[in-house]
Amino acid sequence: MTATRTTLHLTHEIQNADRYVRVPFDVPRGTDSLEVRISYDTEAAVIDLGCEGAAGWRGWSGGARHDYVIRSDDATPGYLPGPLEEGEWNVILGVHRLSAGGADVTVEVLLPAESGIDHGPVPAPVTGVPRGSSRNLPAAQGLRWYAGDFHAHTVHSDGQESIAGLASLGVRAGLDFLAVTDHNTTSHHAHLPGVGAAQGITLLPGQEVTTHRGHANAFGDIGWIDFRRPAQEWVDEVERRGGVLSVNHPISGDCSWLHPLDRTPRAIELWHSTWYRELIATSPLAFHERWDKSAVLLGGADFHMRSQGVGPGTPTTWVAAEDDSAEAILAGVAAGRTAIMGGVTVRDGLSTPELFTAPVLLRIDGELLAIDADGLILVDGAGERRSVHGARASFSGDPAAGPYYLLHPDRSIAALCA
Repeated sequence: MTATRTTLHLTHEIQNADRYVRVPFDVPRGTDSLEVRISYDTEAAVIDLGCEGAAGWRGWSGGARHDYVIRSDDATPGYLPGPLEEGEWNVILGVHRLSAGGADVTVEVLLPAESGIDHGPVPAPVTGVPRGSSRNLPAAQGLRWYAGDFHAHTVHSDGQESIAGLASLGVRAGLDFLAVTDHNTTSHHAHLPGVGAAQGITLLPGQEVTTHRGHANAFGDIGWIDFRRPAQEWVDEVERRGGVLSVNHPISGDCSWLHPLDRTPRAIELWHSTWYRELIATSPLAFHERWDKSAVLLGGADFHMRSQGVGPGTPTTWVAAEDDSAEAILAGVAAGRTAIMGGVTVRDGLSTPELFTAPVLLRIDGELLAIDADGLILVDGAGERRSVHGARASFSGDPAAGPYYLLHPDRSIAALCA
């Protein structure tokens, strides 16, 4: 075994110059595995961790891990398996937070690896749970409304559930689909079709392109998007590859959107789970007022772990699609056929969508339909209000005057669409 050890003193001057510090090491020909470990005072710093091979990006685990293994046939979640090409590799240290005096970080590289790899538990498939699509919401000819969530994490980044565990929670919530959007990696993509088929739910490939100035979800099996490049390049590259990019939680604490853009992405996560902290808040709508009005509206729970209490489908995004395949769902998003529903209840400490009873606002062939919204108030982007009467009420509504949303009498938001 070959082991190398490097200690760096990271300072704010280093962070100011480049937040992504490279620590090079050589991989000889014939190497079949490697292991990286870092150690530092976690009271003095938060250091993200990644890997760049001689031939390109090999993975990212952010601050969720202090070590990883890459083998030709397998890798730690967050990292890509495959042949270990000869040449110079780099451990990537993302300098996220430092104390005033900086921090020492020790990087150890082992060739070959000596530790194992754990992908997490695989629960038995859940059966007998009706899916949102069986609500049979009114839809245009040839389409059906499918219920899902466009933002969730697993052990491939900073989530605590395996991919199978996350899928199981989506099935228990009655979702038809769930996007897996781990941070700055696509290592989960190869697992999604098999796990989705075994668990009985469509898993959409995604990547949360994550920086200290904002996050965006890149949807589709389009390869890795380099988060270290300017955000405008994310927008243009995702579009070029045929994917969909969505700005995430644009007004959420220190994750708010600060990147300048000349051309905005196709979608926006207008309803993030943080809106549930104050459902009468209008700040998401204020952001939208200054954004591209044609952006497709998405919602995301941003699920990480059960202890947070926010389950998949909080909120639920409905997509009108030809079927429930990943390709059809993303085609529905690209076409703008989405609606977001907020109704949830709490079961076993985890919020769960009320898929069959909560009010929904749909746009179908140019008409707005308020379903199960009797007594609520329909509001448009200019603040014009109309009362809803009956279990199914139709309204005219120019998309340019959106978004349209349903309010409860106490002014809390219930649902919205473009």
